[in-house]
Amino acid sequence: MKSEKYDIHICSKKFHLMHTKSLSPQYNLEELKKLRAPIRNANIAYKESLTPLETFALWITERVGHLGFFFVIVAWTALWLLWNTLAPASARFDPFPAFVLWLFISNMIQIFLMPLIMIGQNLQGRHAEARAQADFDVNVKAEREIEAILQHLEIQNDLILKILAHQESSHHE
Repeated sequence: MKSEKYDIHICSKKFHLMHTKSLSPQYNLEELKKLRAPIRNANIAYKESLTPLETFALWITERVGHLGFFFVIVAWTALWLLWNTLAPASARFDPFPAFVLWLFISNMIQIFLMPLIMIGQNLQGRHAEARAQADFDVNVKAEREIEAILQHLEIQNDLILKILAHQESSHHE
C-alpha cells in the first residue's frame, strides 16, 4: 500500500503543505468516489424483478403464514364437522363419520397451497440473499472509506509531528 507524500516548505516561519498525489487507487479519494455507486434498495429491486405469478405466490405465502389463516381453517373445520354431526339429519350434507366432502376440499386446499407456499418461501429466500448482498456491498464501501480516512489521519499525524519537531528545533535556535 502506497502512502501519500507530502513536502513541507517553511517560509518565514509559516508552514505550507504541498500535496503530491501517489496514493494507490484503492485508497485514493477520487477513486473511492468513482467506486461509490448509489446505494440500491434491495427491496425495491427485488419487487421489480418479480413476475405476476411470483407476486401471487408471495401474496399467498404471506397470507397463509399468519395465525389468522390458521384460525379461519380451524373455525371452518369446526363448523363443518359440528353441522354435519349435530344438525338435523335432513340438513346434513357430509355424513358422519367419513366427512368425505370435507376431506376432499381440505386435500384440494393443501394440494394447491403447498406448491405455492414452497415457491413463496424460495422467493423469500432469494429476497433475503439480495438483502444480504446489498448489506455486504455497503459494508465493503464503508470499509474502503474507513481505510482511506485512517490513512489520511496517519499522514496528518506524521505531518503534525514533523511540524512540531521543526518548531521545537527552530525555537531552540
